[in-house]
Amino acid sequence: MDFETAYTHFLERHKKARRGESLRRLVEGHGHGEKLLLENVWWPAFQNFDNLYPEHEVSDFKDGIRFLDYAFLLDHVMLDIEFNGFNSHAKDISRTKFSDNLMRQNHLILDGWKVLRFSFDDVVERPRMCQQILQQFMGRWVYGKNTDQIVRLSAEERDILRLGLRRSSKLVVSEVCTHLHIGDKKARKLLHGLLDQNLLLPPTNIQPQQIKFYRVSPSVSLDLLGI
Repeated sequence: MDFETAYTHFLERHKKARRGESLRRLVEGHGHGEKLLLENVWWPAFQNFDNLYPEHEVSDFKDGIRFLDYAFLLDHVMLDIEFNGFNSHAKDISRTKFSDNLMRQNHLILDGWKVLRFSFDDVVERPRMCQQILQQFMGRWVYGKNTDQIVRLSAEERDILRLGLRRSSKLVVSEVCTHLHIGDKKARKLLHGLLDQNLLLPPTNIQPQQIKFYRVSPSVSLDLLGI
C-alpha cells in the first residue's frame, strides 16, 4: 500500500471514532506539517501507522484538555511526537506562552509520557536522521526484548543491519556484497536469515522470490546493536 492510500485510511478511521471537540481538532488542527512528518519520517521508517493516534486528547495540568500532534501508545509506552514549525513555535510566541509550553511538557513527563520533537527543517532536509531517532526510540523502549536475539547474531549479520540503518531505508544485495566483500550467494543467504528472524522486512505485498530490497525492522536500532 502506498503512503497516500494508507494515510487516507488512517485519518478516516480516526475521524469515525471521534466526536465533538476531539473530532473538530482532528479536522481543523491536523495540517500540512503533521502530514509531512508522517510522509517523510514515520512512513519510511515503519511502513504502517499502528498504535499511532493523531491529535490525541490528554488532560491538561490546568484541569483542561490539550492535544498532542501524535501519540504512540503500546502497552506501557506513551510517546508524544510533536511537529514544530519555526514561525508558530518561535517567532510569534509570547514569553508567557513559551513558559506555559515548557511547563505543559514537564507535566506530560511527570505523567509518564516520553516526548520527541521534530522541526520543519529537519523533517524536510534531514528526514533520515528523524527516522533513526524514532527507530532508536522503538529499539530501546518498545523492542528491548530483542536484545538477546541481537546478541546471538554473527558479526556479518550485525554489519548488514548497521549498513541498513546508516545508508538509507532500502538495502539491496549489491550493497551487502560490496560492504562485506562477499559473493552474491552468501549475501542473499545472510539477508534471508535476517528476514526469517524479522530483523529485516521485505517491501509490502511482495512474494519472497520477488524481493528487490529490504528494510531494517523498527525493532532494530544502532543502540541495540551496541554502537
